[in-house]
Amino acid sequence: MSARRLMVIGAHSADFVWRAGGAAAVTTRNGGDARVVALSYGERGESGELWKEEGQTVENVKKIRHGEAQRAAGHLGATFECLDVLITHTDTDPFNPDHPVAYAAVNRARGLAAGAGVSSAFKTISPPVLYLFEPHQPELCNFTPNTFVDITPVMEAKLQAMAEMKAQKYLQTYYTQRADQRGNHARRSSGNQDIRQAEAFQRVIPNVVDAL
Repeated sequence: MSARRLMVIGAHSADFVWRAGGAAAVTTRNGGDARVVALSYGERGESGELWKEEGQTVENVKKIRHGEAQRAAGHLGATFECLDVLITHTDTDPFNPDHPVAYAAVNRARGLAAGAGVSSAFKTISPPVLYLFEPHQPELCNFTPNTFVDITPVMEAKLQAMAEMKAQKYLQTYYTQRADQRGNHARRSSGNQDIRQAEAFQRVIPNVVDAL
């Protein structure tokens, strides 16, 4: 995956860091543009550490989460914007109902913008490639990886970005280990023994080539 323009859309402000931070850093390092959009801050369901503070408020949590995500995106060379609506992920997640809703919204928007693949009466765009990033429990979320991105050269940037997400410290270790595991899978799939860390993605739209 060698994107010149990459948009990562997550249900919550930290989702991009764990699941596609490396891909964003690879894109910007190669001279491309990476933009991160969050549909909400996850101020209620994904900010447990912040709510341990006495007198905590929703607005303050949103402010902190915004700062975390903005700094994390900066480490990756990306921009961050939060739409702050409670509504992209896999189409199934038994532990977080916001994730499938985000998937449905993004997938529908993509289809409408592309005119559902046919000429129509309104202006359309070329159908963009759509990838799903890896969920926390892939086996339970209909996630089958078919694309690996080598993030070995940018792993340090991803670690710095993850370190900004203090509201979810417990995920830092998990996704560091996951990068090592996916690195092993990428090595075995490619034969490239230089790969140490990788991120996994599931390509939704078929790949069109001139020949096999």
